[in-house]
Amino acid sequence: MAESHSRATEIAGAELAPAWLPPAGDLNELVPAMWADDVERGPGGSLTISGVPVGELKEQFGTPLFVMSEADFRARARTFKDSFDEAFADICGGVDVYYAGKSFLCTEVARWVDSEGLRLDTCSGGELAVAVRAGLTGGKLGLHGNNKSDAEISRALDLGLGRIVVDSLHELRRVADLAAARNTRANVMLRVTPGVHAHTHESIATAHEDQKFGLSLVSPEVSLPSGSAAELSAAEAAAKLAVESESINFLGFHAHIGSQIFEPDGFEIAARRLLALTHRIQESYGVVLPELDLGGGYGIAYTAVDTPRPAAEIAEAMAAVVRSTCAELGMRAPRISIEPGRAIVGPSTFTLYETGTLKTVQVEVAGRDGVTAPRRYVSVDGGMSDNARPVLYDAYYSAVVAGRASQAAPALSRVVGKHCESGDIVVRDVYLPNDVAAGDLLAVPGTGAYCWALASNYNYVPRPPVVAVKDGAARMIVRGETEDDLLARDLGAQNL
Repeated sequence: MAESHSRATEIAGAELAPAWLPPAGDLNELVPAMWADDVERGPGGSLTISGVPVGELKEQFGTPLFVMSEADFRARARTFKDSFDEAFADICGGVDVYYAGKSFLCTEVARWVDSEGLRLDTCSGGELAVAVRAGLTGGKLGLHGNNKSDAEISRALDLGLGRIVVDSLHELRRVADLAAARNTRANVMLRVTPGVHAHTHESIATAHEDQKFGLSLVSPEVSLPSGSAAELSAAEAAAKLAVESESINFLGFHAHIGSQIFEPDGFEIAARRLLALTHRIQESYGVVLPELDLGGGYGIAYTAVDTPRPAAEIAEAMAAVVRSTCAELGMRAPRISIEPGRAIVGPSTFTLYETGTLKTVQVEVAGRDGVTAPRRYVSVDGGMSDNARPVLYDAYYSAVVAGRASQAAPALSRVVGKHCESGDIVVRDVYLPNDVAAGDLLAVPGTGAYCWALASNYNYVPRPPVVAVKDGAARMIVRGETEDDLLARDLGAQNL
């Protein structure tokens, strides 16, 4: 490696680099935590996944392309299941792991989830339809959502779902009424906001008071009439109704503190508060709540500075909190469940792009009057239509030249999309070799979660296909859209 690669002062644009971005090293080296286990550099420096070079994937399927390692996805799913089962074996006999389908779902992935012994969490009628099409039965499924329609609730009841996670007292009444009309009992968990402000972006923090999800542990339910029940918190009022309703099978409580979280303290605080609530309701009403869901939100590595915790470490820490809290309260532990999504599918997938337009501009360096530095823009054939997270959450990603090795000096670069938006940024800051040219393949790791799931047709750009690679063979599991697909719902176009 040339000496200039290791000296930030000799890197084009280094003065503009954010403080968190580590100095450029070997630009051909992959940071393992950011990639599926079967991704590596092959002969000539081409990126391969399960032995398949990215050039072959481009020729067969085109770009942009979501490339998923089936073996890596399955291994991460198994690791969560095995690690939590082992950690909680002496507490509650193991853990029910619900894969959070909102992160990425298709019928093939639903089948993988089922075959690895996981259950599936859905949060809309569409996700539920995918699960049913994949052959999953009701007991293996859960349904989330803060504003479920009557049709979605009715379908969940008709399918005999293992759980409906109820988000408000208003929704609980609707579920009870719809179940009573069917002469059945709805399996219900109550989602509460445990008052934990997770260390993550505001838009994906979901356990503090001032947001749309869940029942408050501290604030009263203002829709209740005056009287004794009005003194209860919203969560306690809902629990009282769930216990007393003949059409509700009250399983227990649920909480989800947010997403992309690395620090363990928020999970531990939430677990203690939910166990205390469970104990209080059991003592007050003489019931046993058999389940407790502690949610998901475990962070993954999007950049070289991210430090995700192994599943076994997460499991052991959570088990220790549940074990000690139950002992302090003198209660039997409920069956614990968790909901990892991103932590399973995120690292399993990268997005493959082809580069197009390149340009370099001079940008004023903050805090240094009159001093400018070069910033290079590298455009790719996708963008915010296949990865909305940077514009939604200020999310950071990394990127590598995927089709070849390069010994060129690094340059601070910004990877941008093809859309008519200045905010269409895929990777805000990354070191790429300064010989990147139009036609090069670029790979962005960690795009398995909330990229395809949030994809759009902005600027009438077709959504990309998803390819699964296993044992040296690639197959399409989600077809990419065509212009015919884009026009299929345009009734005016059909009449031309």
